Amino acid sequence: MSNTAGIRGAITVATNTRESILAAARTLLKEIIHANDVTEDKVAGIFFTTTPDLNAEFPAYAVRDIGWKNTASLCAHEIPVPGAMEMVLRVLMLVNGKTQDEVVHQYIGQASALRPDLAGAAES
Repeated sequence: MSNTAGIRGAITVATNTRESILAAARTLLKEIIHANDVTEDKVAGIFFTTTPDLNAEFPAYAVRDIGWKNTASLCAHEIPVPGAMEMVLRVLMLVNGKTQDEVVHQYIGQASALRPDLAGAAES
């Protein structure tokens, strides 16, 4: 039986533009891939969510931008919780062949405040 682990991450997006959303998504994906030695063939799927103020582009397009052609991905909006951090892009990458204890989650920049408890949270 193969293990599957969920790798989480988040990053704030500078502006609600296609370019900013895709740049942030690429950065987040690359950090997750690098920190966890992930290859496309091990990825079962990637879920992207954005806060409701980010709607200029589907962040899942960034998966193709990094050269991955066969990865299932999906986008959705987060629940609009009053007072929650705005302009946030989140990701959940499901990776086969890893245990949850092996993964390094990536919370980048201001988004690191969302989960300071996670070991390996990245700051930029």
